[in-house]
Amino acid sequence: MTAERITLGLFLAGLVLCIATGAQLLYALLLGMACFGAYSLYKGNSFPATCRMLGEGMAKITQILLIFVFIGCLTASWRICGTIPFILYHSVRFIQPQYFILCTFLLCSVMSFLTGTSFGTFSTIGVICMLVGQTAGVSPLLLGGAILSGGFFGDRCSPMSSSAQLVCSITKTDIYSNVRHMMRSALVPFVLSCILYTFLAGGTGARPDTSSVALFREHFTFHWIVCLPAILILVLALLRVNVLWAMSASVLSAVFIALVLQGTSLPELLSALYQGYQAPEGTRLGAILNGGGISSMVHPGIIVLISASYSGIFSHTPLLEPVKTALKHQARRLGAFGTVTLAALLSCGVSCNQSLGTILTCQLCEDLYGDRDDLALALEDSAIVLAGLIPWGIAGAVPLATLGAPMASMAAAFYLWLIPVWRLMTAFTSHPVPGE
Repeated sequence: MTAERITLGLFLAGLVLCIATGAQLLYALLLGMACFGAYSLYKGNSFPATCRMLGEGMAKITQILLIFVFIGCLTASWRICGTIPFILYHSVRFIQPQYFILCTFLLCSVMSFLTGTSFGTFSTIGVICMLVGQTAGVSPLLLGGAILSGGFFGDRCSPMSSSAQLVCSITKTDIYSNVRHMMRSALVPFVLSCILYTFLAGGTGARPDTSSVALFREHFTFHWIVCLPAILILVLALLRVNVLWAMSASVLSAVFIALVLQGTSLPELLSALYQGYQAPEGTRLGAILNGGGISSMVHPGIIVLISASYSGIFSHTPLLEPVKTALKHQARRLGAFGTVTLAALLSCGVSCNQSLGTILTCQLCEDLYGDRDDLALALEDSAIVLAGLIPWGIAGAVPLATLGAPMASMAAAFYLWLIPVWRLMTAFTSHPVPGE
């Protein structure tokens, strides 16, 4: 018991130190790998065996790393071929001022579902909606909450989402089956969020300034064909085509459109696919459209890879047994999902990032569900969304800082906390703990 407490204590101390000093969380994760590896050696496992454990954990998410590459290519190619500018330009123009908050939530939800990335949504349509909303005198608190909620809609349930793919990998479930279950469980929270955003901000009547999106007309050729990459993603997802094939088709179509319609040179295109889209110098376009590319996914990929390596150690050593035992006792009072929610809050709170928080929650609570599909849905309805409500975590704090929204916007991210609240209300006795 002492060895487990010392190991976990050192890891937590590293996380706290990184948060306090503003250092990259990556250093704390590397410290965790060293601590957990040392614990494995202390328990009598050889160095090669410990390395195999770490490798076993990493092997579970190899497909996710490939998906990260495609997400980087997709977000860059959609920018440079005009897909994202086209969608943003026509979407923002039809926003009704009195329903601006609701429209912002819906637009961010659509964009995040299409691209599968919350951060990509925050940095494109999120930034635009914040700029437009400020000109209309819309509450930045409510606006930040709506953008945060919409960004996590697709991050949670898009087939292209890396977090959704992570849950599939660690629970060994099917992405399209999970998406179907997630859509069902999110229906009531989504409707309630729409109602709240409508009534709380229904008095906004000022005409917003949409000049920021007018820039797109100056730099891109608009034709309906630029929507093809997005249409392909939707159609192929409905046909349950493998996500990698669907993303490949979308990226290839975007590349073709960029070369033929937008007149992009091949070197410029290849540079964008790797380094991200870069607007011409001297224009205001870069502030709202720059980004994407494979390089933007390197840091998240390393974080997920290191976090996943822990699972091998956790599976083959008793490191988490004391915590799992305590949670199993709590399950008798809180129910399966209540216990998962508690574990998710603790895991996301101490890990400060969505990936490790999800992996830890799965490791701690996998025995509470006999069905892997139920476990996957519980993770999506807890760790994935709750990570965005941790004030010191990456998932929520960084987007709000990027948008210039107050931290209190987390309280207005209704969709994020309505999902676990709704599940707690409806699933308290739905899934008894196996063997009890």
